[in-house]
Amino acid sequence: MPEQKKVRVTQVNSALGRKPGQKETLVGLGLNKIRRTRELEDTPSVRGMIRKVAHLVKVEELS
Repeated sequence: MPEQKKVRVTQVNSALGRKPGQKETLVGLGLNKIRRTRELEDTPSVRGMIRKVAHLVKVEELS
């Protein structure tokens, strides 16, 4: 089975004062503090979560 692609997601802005679902989305990604980083599988559900909080995170493709 081929190895899954991964993405590195880093929170760069605070969730304070954001719409209600955005903080929960950050927690779902494993982020909740600025400069916290997670390496996640590159799946459609993760991509959708990243798109919802794209203005709060930085994304890097990993090979």
